Amino acid sequence: MQENIENQYINRELSWLQFNARVLQEAADESVPLIERLRFIGIFSNNLDEFFKVRYATIKRIDQAGKDGKNVLKGITAKELLDQITKRVIKQQAESLRTIEIIKEKLKAHNIYIINENEVAAGQDGYIRHYFVNTVSPALVTYILNDLDEFPHLKDSVAYLAVKLVLKEKIPKEGKISKILNQKTQEKIYALIEIPKNIDRFVVFPEKDGKQYIIMLDDLIRYCLHINFSIFDYSKATSHMIKITRDAQLDFDNDLRKSFIQKISSSVKSRLDGEPVRFVYDKNIDKDTLQFLMNKMGIGSTDSIIPGGRYHNRRDYMSFPDLNKQELLYKKLPPIEIPGLSLQGSLLDKIAKKDYLQYTPYHTFFYTIKFLRESAIDPKVKTIKITIYRLANISHIASALINAAKNGKNVIVQIELQARFDEEANIRYAEQMQRAGVDIIFGIKGLKVHCKVCIIEREEKGKLKRYGFISTGNFNESTAKLYTDYTLFTAHEGILKDVNKVFKFFEINYKVNRYKHILVSPHYTRSSLYKLINKEIRHAREGKKAGIKLKLNSLSDYDMIDKLYEASNAGVKIDIIVRGICCLVPGVEGMSENIRAISVVDKFLEHSRLYVFDNDEETKVYISSADWMTRNLDRRVEIACPIYDEDIKKELMDSFSICWDDNVKARKLYEQQDNAYIRNDKVKVRSQIATYDYYLEKLGK
Repeated sequence: MQENIENQYINRELSWLQFNARVLQEAADESVPLIERLRFIGIFSNNLDEFFKVRYATIKRIDQAGKDGKNVLKGITAKELLDQITKRVIKQQAESLRTIEIIKEKLKAHNIYIINENEVAAGQDGYIRHYFVNTVSPALVTYILNDLDEFPHLKDSVAYLAVKLVLKEKIPKEGKISKILNQKTQEKIYALIEIPKNIDRFVVFPEKDGKQYIIMLDDLIRYCLHINFSIFDYSKATSHMIKITRDAQLDFDNDLRKSFIQKISSSVKSRLDGEPVRFVYDKNIDKDTLQFLMNKMGIGSTDSIIPGGRYHNRRDYMSFPDLNKQELLYKKLPPIEIPGLSLQGSLLDKIAKKDYLQYTPYHTFFYTIKFLRESAIDPKVKTIKITIYRLANISHIASALINAAKNGKNVIVQIELQARFDEEANIRYAEQMQRAGVDIIFGIKGLKVHCKVCIIEREEKGKLKRYGFISTGNFNESTAKLYTDYTLFTAHEGILKDVNKVFKFFEINYKVNRYKHILVSPHYTRSSLYKLINKEIRHAREGKKAGIKLKLNSLSDYDMIDKLYEASNAGVKIDIIVRGICCLVPGVEGMSENIRAISVVDKFLEHSRLYVFDNDEETKVYISSADWMTRNLDRRVEIACPIYDEDIKKELMDSFSICWDDNVKARKLYEQQDNAYIRNDKVKVRSQIATYDYYLEKLGK
C-alpha cells in the first residue's frame, strides 16, 4: 500500500448510511409498484432503527468513555462521527417524508386515499368511533405526566403521542396537579399515549363506491382524543409523535448459578432499559411541550435528536396492506424446482449421486425442509447435526428436528442465543427442542456461531454415510422468500468430514482442528483468503490468468481491503458486488485502479456470499456464510465451502455475471459515493428477473 494516498477507506457507518440511501432510492423509483415503494420506506426506517440501536450506540459509548476513537474509526473522532451521522439522517428522513407524500398522491389515482383525522368524512365518523371504543381504547396506555413523580420509562422504538391539553378553567388549588405545576403552566396538562403494537397500524375502511380509505392508527387516536380525555374540560388539544431508540447492547452478569440461557434471557429483558441514543419528534410540536419532555427525559448532547415528520415507526409500512391491488405490487415469481431433483422421491438417494445447488428465492426452500423431514422418518438415519441462527416464527425446521428426536434419532442442535433481535425466539425454540429430547449446544464463549450447516449420518451396508447441506443464509422459510441465498446439498465425504469437525469444536472448543476442504473462522478463513489472494498476485506478476470476484453483504475489514489494494497494484482484476457496507474505495489510480464495485438493491435482499479466484486455469469457487468484516473473520464461527461440481461452478459464475451485468438496479460504488445507477446502451438487464428467467430456462420452461 502507498502510505501517501489519502482517503484509503470509507467510514463504515457512513457507508452503511449510503446503503440505506439506496433502499430509499427504491422508494422513490417510479418504476417500482406504488405499494412496494411504501414498503421500501418501511425497510429504510427499520434499518435505521437497528442502526441506532447497535452502531450509533457503539460510537456513543466510545465518546462517553472519553476516547476520541480515531484509531478504531480510521481518522475521525467519535464526536465528529456522531455529528455527521445525525446530519445525514436528518437529510434522509426529510427525503423519506417527501417520498411518502408523493406516493400518497399517486395512490389517489388508483382510488386509494390515506387520510388523517382532519379529513374524516361524515359517513366515516361512526366506523371510527366504534373501532376506537371496541378495539383501540382497551389497548391504550395513557400517562398523565403532571401527576407523576417520575417520568415513565419509554419503551424502545415504540411510538408515543405527546398530548397537551389546554384547560378551560384553572385546576383547583387543592388538586395534586396544581401543586406540581407553576403559575405559567397551570392551565395545561401534558400526557403521553402509547401507540399499541398489537393493533394494525393501518385501519382500512370498508370499500365504498370503488374507493378505498385508510387511516393510520395514530390519526384515529387523534380523532378520538375527546373520548380518551373525556374527564377533562379542555378548550384545545394538540398531539405530536415522539420516539426513543435505546442501546441494544446485551450486558451479561457474572452469576455462576445462572445457566447461559438464563443470562441471555435476563440480558434481553434488561435491553429494554438501555440508554437512549436517539430521540425523534414531530418538528411541528409546540416548543413548551418539547422542552417539557426533554427536561423530564434527560435528553443529552450525545443523543441524536432528530426533528422528523408527523409519523414515526415508519417501519410499519413494511406491512402496508395489499388491498387486493395486484397491479400495485411486484409480479409474483413462484419458486421453482431444482432441475433433476424431484420433491416427490428421496432426496438422499439423489444427493448420494451428485451435488445440487438451491438458490432461494428462485428455487423453493422446501428442499431444505424435505431433507430434514425425510431424515426424521428414515429408519437408516441415526444422527442429525445442525446449526441454527435465525428461525421463522412458525418453523418447519424446528418441527422436523423435534420429529426426528421423537423418532429416536440423535439430534444435536447448535443454536445461537445471541442472534441480535432474535434472542427471545431462539430461547423459545431451544426450550421446545430440549423438552423433545434434542441435544442443545448453546455456543462458545466469545464467539457467535454464524455458519449455516447440517449433516446427517445414515447407516448403509453396515457403515455410516454422511449427507448434508451448507448454506449462505439462515434456515428460515420466511426470509427464504425474500433473501437470495445459496445452499449446497452434498454427500462429499471430505467436505462433510470437515463439517463434522466443526461440530466437535462446538463441544470441545479448546482444540483447534485442521480442515482439508472448508475455510473456518475464526482460525483459518483470514489466513486462507490471504493465501488465495497471494496466489492471484503471483499469477498476475507471472503473466498468468489472475482475477478475483466477490459477492458480499459487507466489506469493512481494513486488512482485507489492504490485501485487495495490494492485488490491484499487482494487476489482479477484481470485481466486487457488495449490497451494504463497502469501506473499500474502488478505481483510484495507484491504489485500486483494477477494482470495480457495484451494489444491487431490488425486490429481493441480496444475501448470498460468493468468492471466486481465477487461480490461473483452475478456478476456485466458494460459497460462504461470512462477509469480509472483522467480526466474521475473527469473532465468529463461519464456514466457506468449496464447490467441486463443475456444473454448479458454472451456475454460480453465471449468477455472478447476471448480477454484474445489471443496468437497471445496480449502482456504481466509487469515490464520489453518490449511489449513481449504472446506465449504458446495452440490453436492459434487471438481474433478479434475469436470474429467475435463467433458472426457468434450465428447467426447459
